Amino acid sequence: MNFADRLNQAMARVGNPVSVGIDPRPEDLPAGMLDGFAPDRAGVAEALQVFGKGVVDVVAPLVPLVKFQAAFYEVYGPEGFAALHATAAYAREKGLLVMIDGKRNDIGSTAEAYARAYLGKVPVGGKFEAPWQADALTVNAYLGGDGIAPFIKVAAQEGKGIFVLVRTSNASAGDFQDLIADGKPIYRHVAERLAGWAAPHRGESGYSLAGAVVGATYPEQLAELREAFPGIIFLVPGYGTQGGKAADVAAGFDENGFGALINNSRGITFAYNRPAALSQFGKNWQGAIEQAVHDMIEDLAANTSAGKLRDKPTS
Repeated sequence: MNFADRLNQAMARVGNPVSVGIDPRPEDLPAGMLDGFAPDRAGVAEALQVFGKGVVDVVAPLVPLVKFQAAFYEVYGPEGFAALHATAAYAREKGLLVMIDGKRNDIGSTAEAYARAYLGKVPVGGKFEAPWQADALTVNAYLGGDGIAPFIKVAAQEGKGIFVLVRTSNASAGDFQDLIADGKPIYRHVAERLAGWAAPHRGESGYSLAGAVVGATYPEQLAELREAFPGIIFLVPGYGTQGGKAADVAAGFDENGFGALINNSRGITFAYNRPAALSQFGKNWQGAIEQAVHDMIEDLAANTSAGKLRDKPTS
């Protein structure tokens, strides 16, 4: 099935467009968690896996998708990557869609290898196996169309999705993305190319397997891009800790509540570190995470058209 259709079905099933970002950092883990593991790289990686699976246990019944930031696992080497692989597989077992936030890109056979690694299959012992089994991957379009084509090809074959960086949420995004070329900012050029790449791969929902990363921290550009590019699902980072609010992301949705996936990472997964959460939940760190998810769901439902997802059929 087309990835966009699978994502829209998942959002309709749970009644919200929330993506929970799992970006585990040892210094922010629940108090005392690290003490139960060996004081070496393998021990830390094991702690990240236990924590990530604990987050998945909480959010699996509540949201359609989790997004793993690869860097926070990769920093612990092979053991960290093994923890990411195990936690991502666990999330899929729990019924979640899984996105790997790796922002991969290259050209030719290298791009194809990245695409097969995260979205496709590789030959092993006379058969084909999926190394990562991710449902979606973030990619960078800086190298142009021949750096994106292999990802789209594999995604189309496997029912997976990609999200191309278009207007990112970081403070220095404008250093390059706002530069004017041929009368338009660079991010508009990227969006227009993406629209062309995405058009042949729309599903029954009208949305394509190729989506765009558009930050909540630039609401005017988010609204501009939504109006100009229907059929493109937006992955919207920046809600929560980076300052984005429901009002900032509202323009990313279509009138039926589809078209945007709103990511919240630290604001959910480290919610237990807030003074109010410590007072209410104490050592029950999973309880604090669950409450943060519910709060975000209700905020989006009350202040955006995403509230209409609650009324959608699930099949």
